[in-house]
Amino acid sequence: MIFFLKKYSGLLAPRKVQHFAKVFLPWILGISFLCLGIGAFWGLVLAPNDYQQGSFVKMMYIHVPSSWGALGVFSLMALFSVMALISRIPLYFYLTQAVAPIGALFCFLSLVTGSLWGKPTWGTWWVWDARLTSMLILFFLYLGYLNFVHHLDWQRGWMIATLIPILGWINIPIIKWSVDWWHTLHQPASLLRLAKPAIHPEFLGPLFMMTLGFTFYTIGLSLWRFSLILQQHRYNRG
Repeated sequence: MIFFLKKYSGLLAPRKVQHFAKVFLPWILGISFLCLGIGAFWGLVLAPNDYQQGSFVKMMYIHVPSSWGALGVFSLMALFSVMALISRIPLYFYLTQAVAPIGALFCFLSLVTGSLWGKPTWGTWWVWDARLTSMLILFFLYLGYLNFVHHLDWQRGWMIATLIPILGWINIPIIKWSVDWWHTLHQPASLLRLAKPAIHPEFLGPLFMMTLGFTFYTIGLSLWRFSLILQQHRYNRG
């Protein structure tokens, strides 16, 4: 495992990353904005309203992808942190640092859109529901990590910083299955479940397109931030 991580860490060399970013970053972000534009028009204009929630259901096209993004990015942070802890190679920590603000943004969007969606659906902006509370804890984990990284001593502190995503990852399955473990206001899973998806097929197309746009946006922005971080640390050492 250590040999594998050290062998392929050469793919993350600053020159290779910056060259890759220079060539592919415009394409990645272009695909992202194209998917987001198509998804937004499809969902907001072409897709029908829900027979119960009316037009408020269209909040789903931002809320769901941002929620998935928040969980997915933090899971990546935990994975990269494990790789950094095992290999003792800072490059994997820099990857964690690169994606963290993106996950924090997604988590913030999830909380805000969830509140905006919850007011007409539940009659309140916020309740201490298991899903909402665990999602808020995830946001605090993001903020805690970003604050710690901002103030850490790079010579010694980066290994300690890897523990935050690793230990905090226990919150991810709690978020995912909180609606199954406890009686909550938040609805159960509609897509990521063993049974047939409960969501109507007319909503699936724009939701998939928006999710694709969020995914390419995450890849592109992560690549850009990773390139900047590598450049910054190479400058500091030089």
